[in-house]
Amino acid sequence: MADLVLPFELRAERIDSHEDPYECGLYRLLPDELQGACRRNVHLLEYLHLMPIEETGVPDYYKEISRSLGDLKRRNLLYPVSDEIHVHVLTGDDVRDFYVPIEPTMGVEITDKLEMIEERLVDLAHLFDGVEGREQRREVLLRTLKQICGIVDAHSPVPADGSEAPSRRRRFRLFGGRGGGPAKIPVTQREFDAIFYAVARDKIGMGMLEPFVHDSWIEDISCSGLGPIFIEHKVFKSMRSALEFTDHDNLDEFVLRLSESIKRPVTLRNPIVDAVLPDGSRINIVYGREVSNRGSNFTIRRFTGVPLSILELIAFGSLSYQMAAYLSLILEAGMNVFICGETASGKTTLINALTTFVPPDAKVVSIEDTPEVMVPQPNWIREVSRPAGKTDGAGVSMMDLLRAALRQRPNLIIIGEIRGEEGAIAFQAMQTGHAVMATFHAATVEKLIQRLTGHPISVPKTYIENLNVAVIQNMVKLPNGKAVRRATNVSEIISYDSVTDTFSFVEVFRWNPATDEFDFMGDKNSYLLEERIAPMKGFAPTRRLGIYGLLEKRSKVLKRLQEKGVTGYYELLTVLARAQSEGFF
Repeated sequence: MADLVLPFELRAERIDSHEDPYECGLYRLLPDELQGACRRNVHLLEYLHLMPIEETGVPDYYKEISRSLGDLKRRNLLYPVSDEIHVHVLTGDDVRDFYVPIEPTMGVEITDKLEMIEERLVDLAHLFDGVEGREQRREVLLRTLKQICGIVDAHSPVPADGSEAPSRRRRFRLFGGRGGGPAKIPVTQREFDAIFYAVARDKIGMGMLEPFVHDSWIEDISCSGLGPIFIEHKVFKSMRSALEFTDHDNLDEFVLRLSESIKRPVTLRNPIVDAVLPDGSRINIVYGREVSNRGSNFTIRRFTGVPLSILELIAFGSLSYQMAAYLSLILEAGMNVFICGETASGKTTLINALTTFVPPDAKVVSIEDTPEVMVPQPNWIREVSRPAGKTDGAGVSMMDLLRAALRQRPNLIIIGEIRGEEGAIAFQAMQTGHAVMATFHAATVEKLIQRLTGHPISVPKTYIENLNVAVIQNMVKLPNGKAVRRATNVSEIISYDSVTDTFSFVEVFRWNPATDEFDFMGDKNSYLLEERIAPMKGFAPTRRLGIYGLLEKRSKVLKRLQEKGVTGYYELLTVLARAQSEGFF
């Protein structure tokens, strides 16, 4: 296991286990809301006793955090990630803020008793036979621990039930004795709560990663070998956690247990594993110093249950109302769109948000090697590739799934990420009238075309014009140094000239880094809006510029929905579907 290395010198004063913890002077200094949190979780108060409050000050307590907290210059705050777990965010001397998980095991010594309990659990392992599901396993574990442990008062080695001191005979009945079988292990209620949490965390959950898994604000969890675990936070960006691996053996042991828990064990012969966790998060594990100089490492890319909506992305500044309205017209017309950018630039987040613009009655097929795309349309077929040897040895590639999708008569094919030969099949699908939306690694339109036409994708140059729109998504820095995600460019691919061997494309939107705004370069200059979509919307050739009025109308509708608070992913989908059916959008 990793060590918990707190980012401050510990105070000498601790809570006396024989005193009421809520009678201490520190508790009386806390704000009411933080006092309430400490009442519910005494380990939070025990953590505060460890802090040098006179230096750091009392942390601000937030029941819920918001993205506006990212603008704070110095941070010293607490927030809950579950009923039991809190997080302390603290700005220190490091470039990154510290992320300190505060768990029920904080401030209580249970190591020796845990070892005894582990031995007893081995003998009672049969109680878990046939038990499935996280909650059922927790219930069985709780009953089992109550068989192993006996709750005693903190001041006395006898059971605490609020009555007078138990008789000697009763004590034998509770803790074992002559003919009574194995003696129960005496623990206080505080110790029992910590033990139950620790055992459930390690046996049922993700071990020491449990606090990170519960925190919905975390995007990435990464261990680069010996040293601290780093995280990418949606509000506080790159952070250094207080959990550190200081020993290769401990790190290897944790990685082995982690891989076995997801039923994809790593070995020296097979040291690299890619898998999907039960919650949909992606995990990559590299085992051993033979292939990684700093030791075993792992990276988890968190899966968000409910995608961000297009209006939430607009609120974050990722794109504008006009851009969203434009893309809604493009997708409604069944055109082909690629979302391009580097790793972690927000490609999948944007593609998920854009699916709300796909007609609700459309049949959609998504093809991925790791399931990340979320599609709200009910007629959705989700297909995932399978590496060879995972089950019976037969692999199913992205190419196989794409070929199968062409026979399923979808209105839209979404490809998680185009990397190889499946790209050529995708363009063949476009040739035959299937709408395709995909993500792609490329930083500019020029590089997109170079990669598509080069090896190993090898799309014929004459096919490239079937790709209608390329959206370039990037992680950029604002003048104040803040890192943000922006759709920096939206371009229309027009045609390929075989004589000059050149491609023509029109830049429709461009992000202005000086103002952090988006310029509508294609205003009265969009080929797709005027030549393709305007006729479909019933505009006569002499009135085709009226399509820009429709774009502005949609832009205002989206803005009005934002102002009314209709921003949730599924909520927005419902409203837009109704607006489309009634002709308002």
